[in-house]
Amino acid sequence: MIHIVFQRSDAEVLKKAFELEPSLQGDVILIADEFAVGPIAGIFTAEGIEARKAWWREVLAGGDYDGIVDNGTVADDNATVAALIQRLQQDTQEFVWIWAAQNKHDVSGYYWLMSQLKDFQGRIFILYLNNLPFINEKGQIFYPVNLFDIPAREFLKARKLARPITLSEFEIDPDEWGRLCQENAGVRILEGGKKLSQHPYTYYDEELKKFITGDWIKASKLIHQFIGKAKQTTGDAYLLWRIKQLVAAGELDVQGELKGMKDFEIKSKSAAPVGEPVAHEG
Repeated sequence: MIHIVFQRSDAEVLKKAFELEPSLQGDVILIADEFAVGPIAGIFTAEGIEARKAWWREVLAGGDYDGIVDNGTVADDNATVAALIQRLQQDTQEFVWIWAAQNKHDVSGYYWLMSQLKDFQGRIFILYLNNLPFINEKGQIFYPVNLFDIPAREFLKARKLARPITLSEFEIDPDEWGRLCQENAGVRILEGGKKLSQHPYTYYDEELKKFITGDWIKASKLIHQFIGKAKQTTGDAYLLWRIKQLVAAGELDVQGELKGMKDFEIKSKSAAPVGEPVAHEG
C-alpha cells in the first residue's frame, strides 16, 4: 500500500495515524513541488521540466531556500513518479492512495500526478476531502483546508472516503491539466471542487500591498501576517519573490540587504519631495 501526499506536514500527521490504525500502514511518498505556481507548459517534457527548475532558481535566488533546486535537499518529483510507476509495473497487487484536501496546492499536484498513472486505472485511489466536516482537538466541527489540520485520529474516518479514480476521470482530468498547461499562467486558484482558474504572476501583489504601510516592517513579519490573514495565500518563498519584484519595480522603499526574508525591511513608497513654490511677479 502506497500513500501519496503533497505537503510535508501531511506526511507527518498521516504517519501518526498509522500508529492508531496499523491497517493503514504503508509507504508515504511526498510530491514536493508546488504546482499551484510557476510555469507548467510542457511539464512532462525535458524542456518543460528544465524551464520550471530555472524559474524556481530565479524565485529562490538569494533567499532562504537558495540552492535547494539542485543540492538534493528536495526530492526530484519526476524521479519519484518514475520509481512509483516501475514499482506498480513489477508488483501488480500494489495500489496507491492519493490524499488531497480542498486547496489549490493539493489539487494542482493531483492533476500533475494522476495524468501519469492512467495505465494503472483500478489501482489508483483518491481520498479527496472536499467540504467534509471533521472534529478538531477541541471537539468542534470544522472543514479542513489542509490534511495536516486534521487530528490523526480523524484519519481513521477519512480512510472511508477512498475510492478508485474512475476511467472517466482518467480521461477528463488529464485534458483539464493539459488545458492549464497550454494556458501556462503563473498562479492557479481553486474555485471549488477540482476547478482551477489561472492568473498572472502578480495575482497576490495587490492583496500583499494592503499589509504594507508607511512604517518599516521586516519582510518575514509581513509574510507571516499575510499568510495568517489573507483569504488566498501561497508559500513564503513565492511571497518573498513578489516583494522583491515590487521593490525592483520601485513600488516599495527598502532598507537592508535584499536577500532572505529576515534580512530587510520594507514600507510603502515615500512621497517624492515637493519643490519650493516659484514666486511669480504680478
